[in-house]
Amino acid sequence: MLRDTLARLSELHGVSGVEDEVRNYIIKEIKPYCDEVTVNSTGSVIAFKKGRNTPENKLMICAHMDEVGLIITDAEENGLLKFAAVGGIDARVLCGTPVLVGEDKLPGVIGVKPIHLLEDDEKSKAPKTKEMHIDIGALSREEALQHVLPGDYALFDTNFGEFGDGLLKGKALDDRAGCALLMEIIKRDLDCDLYFVFSTMEEVGLRGAKCAAFSLAPDMAIVVESTTAADIPGVDECSKVCEVGKGAVISFMDRRTIYDRGLLKLVQRTANERGIQWQFKKGVTGGNDSGSIHNSRGGVRTAAISLPCRYLHSPCAVIAESDLNATCELVCALAEKAAMSK
Repeated sequence: MLRDTLARLSELHGVSGVEDEVRNYIIKEIKPYCDEVTVNSTGSVIAFKKGRNTPENKLMICAHMDEVGLIITDAEENGLLKFAAVGGIDARVLCGTPVLVGEDKLPGVIGVKPIHLLEDDEKSKAPKTKEMHIDIGALSREEALQHVLPGDYALFDTNFGEFGDGLLKGKALDDRAGCALLMEIIKRDLDCDLYFVFSTMEEVGLRGAKCAAFSLAPDMAIVVESTTAADIPGVDECSKVCEVGKGAVISFMDRRTIYDRGLLKLVQRTANERGIQWQFKKGVTGGNDSGSIHNSRGGVRTAAISLPCRYLHSPCAVIAESDLNATCELVCALAEKAAMSK
């Protein structure tokens, strides 16, 4: 079941550069359904599945395995750990957040100077990551460094779950939701041959997808991603970008890519023909693996289909299960149409 796959993926650990747990799980699950599964030098998984027909176009479907997180930079004399962000994290969401640190996954909590000690001018300012620390219970620098070293990672300690009316919450839904969709599609009978990429290090510069696209040299690509839904109080209608529960999100442009107009129209036509709920991404914001795929080699015609996601890059993101299912059906239908188009 798609939701169960996402639950498992969400709770795996895979900050950019250490996606091993996620990669191993994905390979184990998809290998029986694929004709070939390889791992390239940047750690991305490239899977090929033969379909009933040979397509007109070599098509690559991509989702990234990595999540935002933290990296330890030092330990203070009192045993508190200093850290930096891996990927784009809003420091305002970090204070008091439970984390797991290092290879042993030590429990820790992110702390900052307490509010009752702040000067008046400090109270109106958002804290910066360099002003924060991670407390793992160590009483000295020596004790801390017995368990954690600079270069070790920390990630949010969040359980996946259902809540409200058809909503799902968990960490790393950007982009474990996309990975779950690709795994679901791989397990289906396909109309044509398709290539699937589970990329690394998207959150730190779209690195894994860049290498995978160069190696595969596809004619077309579909990037499956979670994107910011700002459908919350205080945001005007034009700035909501997209809304949870209103279907798959189709992008026409973001900060890294102007999407192929022919594929853009094909996505809309396919969704309408299949009765799949969809919405435009109402804003030229963010970016995804399309940014490195579409200008690989001589160029790749690229489309992005996303899930609306509240609280992206935070300890707990939120999506709607109906959007998850709609996006899955749209990606599957579009892939077969695009691959077979002339």
